[in-house]
Amino acid sequence: MGFFAAGCRGFVESQVFFPERRLEATPAAAGLGYEELWLNTSDGTRLHAWLVPSDQARFLLLFCHGNAGNISHRVDNLRRLHDLGLACLIFDYRGYGQSQGQPDEAGFFLDAEAALAKVQDLAQRQRQRLIIFGRSLGGIAATHAAALASQAGHPPAGLILESTFTHLGDMARRHFPLPLLGPALAGRFSAQERIPRVACPILFLHGDRDEIVPFELGRKLYDHAPQPKQWVTLPGAGHNDTYLAAGPIYWPAWRGFLGGLGDEGG
Repeated sequence: MGFFAAGCRGFVESQVFFPERRLEATPAAAGLGYEELWLNTSDGTRLHAWLVPSDQARFLLLFCHGNAGNISHRVDNLRRLHDLGLACLIFDYRGYGQSQGQPDEAGFFLDAEAALAKVQDLAQRQRQRLIIFGRSLGGIAATHAAALASQAGHPPAGLILESTFTHLGDMARRHFPLPLLGPALAGRFSAQERIPRVACPILFLHGDRDEIVPFELGRKLYDHAPQPKQWVTLPGAGHNDTYLAAGPIYWPAWRGFLGGLGDEGG
């Protein structure tokens, strides 16, 4: 099993990460003011990020995007989050956009840690409460960041996970049904392992027609999460059209979750 797992490394990285280097737009294209930031990871990799402020925002959102494209492909999403009154920091993992390096699992978690450190500092200086948001693979990064912050005694005000799975082994069983692959990858990219250490309210959002991350894997992750937690099914939504296909449910779920966080803690 150890030899087989070691042999999976190149296969896994090629199937998990789909970065694009070219930036297609900036927040200015959506009429948003923004600041360009550079983050340094603990292994010396330089990451590119944008800070999109919002006047008198109560919350600063750390946005951990999914496994394809780069931050420029989330400009419309940033605009809609800004419309909710959220300030946002979005960053690119190593190998994505203008960030240095090449993507791999170890670096992915180091990147999340660097983004967490930056956003915690910004939130403290701006007297804002921290919300961590992750979509798909980004939900693994978001869970990692929320668990670390919680263990350090500074949990975020809330964690929002959209279309997120348990761990890579479960995904492999659905997409590559080889007998040994699932068990070999069970410990990799694992939100299930980290989520019990999260000490804040968690909102789960998942489309019931998700063709990439099966609905039941989202529910399985929810089952492993501590209270308080909330599950919202997005009827008719797939993996990449959540707030477009189920907007009348999606955005009220965000507003309700944020409104329920009160003014203390985080």
